[in-house]
Amino acid sequence: MSLDLRDSVGTIAAILTTTAFLPQAWKSWRTRDLSGVSLPMYGLFTAGVALWLLYGVMLGSWPIIVANVITLSLAGLVLVLKVKGR
Repeated sequence: MSLDLRDSVGTIAAILTTTAFLPQAWKSWRTRDLSGVSLPMYGLFTAGVALWLLYGVMLGSWPIIVANVITLSLAGLVLVLKVKGR
């Protein structure tokens, strides 16, 4: 498999998964209602995204890095809103 095809697949996957997260982050920011959000789940999710980011950095893979910088920022925002709202 060529590197260009792998990067294309990674980029498309990154766009889809990061875009899928936007509605939750936007709703959380707009309404500040996080009653349906599980704190343990978001804590684990945010830690996992941070590790994916580290993995991307270790590989030097820009699709992984960019997607996880964005997703970590959004997940971190939701996590902070959840903790502050407790």
